Amino acid sequence: MLALNFILLIATCNAFAPITKGLPRFAKSLSMTATETPLYTVLETAARDSRGLAIDSISSCHSGHMGLPLGCAEIGAQLWGKHLSYNPDDPLWLNRDRFVLSAGHGSMFIYSWLHLSGYDLPLEEVKNFRRHHSKTPGHPEFPSSQHNTPGIEATTGPLGAGVGNAVGLAAAAKLAAATYNTPEHKIIDHFVVALCGDGCLQEGVSFEAASFAGHEGLDNLILIYDSNDVTLDKMADFTQSENTAQRFTALGWNTITIDGNDLSAVDKALTDAKALKNGKPTIIIAKTIIGKGVAEIEGTSAAHGEAGVAYQKTARAALGLPADDLWHVSPETKKFFSAKKAELKGKYDDWFKTYNAWKAANPALATQLENAKAKKYPTASEVLAAIPEYDPKKNVATRQSGSDVLQHVAKLVPQFLSGSADLHGSTKNYINGVGNFGNPKTKGKEYKGRNFYFGIREHAMGTILNGIAYYGLNIPSGATFLVFCDYMRAALRVAALSELQVGYILTHDSVGVGEDGPTHQPVEATSGLRIIPHLDVIRPADPEEVAGAFASLIDRKDGPTALIFSRQNVRTLNEIPVAERRNGVLKGAYVAVKETAPLTHILLGSGSELQWAVDAAKELGPSVRVVSVPSFEIFDRQSAEYKESVLPSSVTKRVAIEAGVTGLWYKYVGLNGKVIGTDKFGFSAPGDTVMKEFGINTGNVVTTAKSL
Repeated sequence: MLALNFILLIATCNAFAPITKGLPRFAKSLSMTATETPLYTVLETAARDSRGLAIDSISSCHSGHMGLPLGCAEIGAQLWGKHLSYNPDDPLWLNRDRFVLSAGHGSMFIYSWLHLSGYDLPLEEVKNFRRHHSKTPGHPEFPSSQHNTPGIEATTGPLGAGVGNAVGLAAAAKLAAATYNTPEHKIIDHFVVALCGDGCLQEGVSFEAASFAGHEGLDNLILIYDSNDVTLDKMADFTQSENTAQRFTALGWNTITIDGNDLSAVDKALTDAKALKNGKPTIIIAKTIIGKGVAEIEGTSAAHGEAGVAYQKTARAALGLPADDLWHVSPETKKFFSAKKAELKGKYDDWFKTYNAWKAANPALATQLENAKAKKYPTASEVLAAIPEYDPKKNVATRQSGSDVLQHVAKLVPQFLSGSADLHGSTKNYINGVGNFGNPKTKGKEYKGRNFYFGIREHAMGTILNGIAYYGLNIPSGATFLVFCDYMRAALRVAALSELQVGYILTHDSVGVGEDGPTHQPVEATSGLRIIPHLDVIRPADPEEVAGAFASLIDRKDGPTALIFSRQNVRTLNEIPVAERRNGVLKGAYVAVKETAPLTHILLGSGSELQWAVDAAKELGPSVRVVSVPSFEIFDRQSAEYKESVLPSSVTKRVAIEAGVTGLWYKYVGLNGKVIGTDKFGFSAPGDTVMKEFGINTGNVVTTAKSL
C-alpha cells in the first residue's frame, strides 16, 4: 500500500452559530492539570512567546493582524512542537510537512513559529515585519526571484485560495506517492499544513476545493477550522448561520470539534485525524479566542487587526513577558526547539537512508524524480524536435492542433499534467494513455493518473493548479473556455506573482464562437490576461505556431503561460516556413511575410486573424510586411534591436487585426495606425456572420491599409 501523505490545513475561521452549540462562547484560559505532561508546559511557554513576538512586531510597525497569531498560538505550538516533520536547515526537503497560511493576513503566526523552530528567519527579520526588503512581508510570499522566506510554501492573502492550494498539495502528494513509492520503500509520507480564516470558508473557492477533495478521497488532508465567532465587521453570526460540520459531512469529510486553545485537545484531534485513514479528508473545528492574550480586545472584531497595539504593555505584562525585553523568547523555548531540531534531524537522516536505498533499487524512477525536483525539462528546441510537422493539407481549429501537439509534449515530458473544468470534449486537452487522477473507488481513476477532472470549478482549478506547482514535481495545466477564465483570475494572478510554471489552455477565444452569443464570446478576455504582469499569453495562428506555444510553456520555468486557442478552423499558413512559424513564437513576434519592395505598410495579427493579414498583403502588393504577434509579453522582452528589425520605427502605416478589444494594440501600431477588432460585445449568430459584422476579414484589412 502506498504511503498516505497527510495535508493539514489550519483554518482560522469563525464559528457559525450551530457549531458552537454546546461549547463555551470563548475558551477558558489554559491551566495545567495533573494529566498534562512536561511537554505541554514548555509548549504553553512557546505559545506565550509566539504571542509576544506577534504583539511586538505588529506594534513596532503599527500594521498587521494580531487576532489570528494570538488566537492560534496553541495550535502552532502543537504543530511545530510535536506534529510536524521538518528540517529547518533543509527547508526544501522532499518529505517535509508543508504549511500553507491561507489566512495570509495573520502572517506573524507563521513568522513567529518559523523563527522559534530554527528556520533561517533571524529575530532581526521578525523585527522588520512588513518593512521594505524584509523576509517578513505583510502576507506570506512563496520564494521567488524577489526574495526567499524559508518555510513559506505558498503565496497567500486572497481568502480561500490557500484551501485550494492545500488541496492541490494533497493531490500532488497522492500523485507523487503513487508514482514514486514502492512496496519496499516509501519515500513520500508527510503532512502539509495550512491556516485559513473564516473569510476563507465564506469565499466560494474553498467550497469548490473542499468538494473536489472529498470526492477524490484525499484522506491526506486535514482542515483545522479556527472557529472564533468573529469576523472583521461584526460577530460571525451577523453574516452566517450555516452548520459547517454538517456541510463538510455532506461533502464527504470527517469532522471533529474541539477547544482550539486547549493543548491536549489540539494534540488529540491531530492524532485522531491522522489515524482515521478511512478515505476521507478531515476537518477539525477548533473553537478559539481571537486576540487571546490582549484582554481589552480578545473575542471581539477589534482583535482582527492592529487594535491591540494600544495595549502592548499591559498585554505583555499579563502574559508574563519581561517589560525590558521586547521580542522576548524564553530560555525554555530556545532549549526545547534546539532539542526538537536535533530530534527531527535524526528522522531526516533516517529518511535519507531509505531514499538512497530506493534510488539504488529504482534508477529510472530516481532519474525522473531528480529531474522533476531540479525542473530539468527539455529545452524549447528539444520540444520542437519531438513534435512532427503538421499535415499542411489540414485546416483545423487551434484547439484541435493543440490536442495533437499535446500528445507529443506529454510523451516527452512525463511531469506534464493536464486537466479541465468539465470541458475535455471541447478544450481537447486530454492526454491519451496516461490515466485519470482521482479516487480509485471511482471506476477509471487512480492517483497515478495525469488527467485531472476538476468539475465545473474554475476558481478551485486555478488554486489547485497552483498547489501542484508549489509542490514542485510537475508542470500542471488546466483548461476551460477563455470567457470563463475570469472565474480563476485571482489564481492566475497569484501564479504570476509567485513565478509558478503553470499552463492554461483557454479555448473558444473570440466572437468566432458564434451561436452561443455574447455570454460566450470573450471579446475582452485576451487583453484582460495580457495586462497581468509576468503572465505570458500566447495566441497562435496555426498548428506550427501551436507547437511553438507549447515549447515556450515547457521552456519557461519562472512563470505561467496561457495558450489561447480557437473554436473555429483556421487556415494552415504554408506560405510561411515551418521553422519560422515555430521559432517565431519563441520571440513573441516575427516577420511572417517579408516585403519584396521598399516597405510602406506593416500588417500585424495574431491567432485566427493572422490569415486575413497574410491574404490582405497579397492584394496590397510587394511593399507590405506581415508581422505575426502571438505573444506581446515575449516580444516585449526581446532586445531593442530585434524589435526594431520586426517593426521599424520609420514605417508608421500600420494596421493590426484581432477579434478582440483593440486598446492594447496601439502600442505597436502607434497613434497613426489603425486596429480592426471588437470593441463591443458580440451577438448570437454563426461565427462567420459575427466576424463579418465586425469587419474581421481580408477585405477590411485591405481597405483600412489603403486609407492610411
